[in-house]
Amino acid sequence: MKKADIKNLSAGDVQNKLAELRTDFNKMKMAHKISPIDNPIQIRDMRKTIARLETELTLKQQ
Repeated sequence: MKKADIKNLSAGDVQNKLAELRTDFNKMKMAHKISPIDNPIQIRDMRKTIARLETELTLKQQ
């Protein structure tokens, strides 16, 4: 997700998206440990997206 897309989401939407991405991230990490996935850069990108969402959620809650 782009930074502009994240800013347009409400706090509730950010929380929902964050929960969804965390579960997907954990599944992807587990799949990568069992057998290497085709594009491991996806793991890094998802981790960065989660960090962006957490940052935006913190800003919206202040």
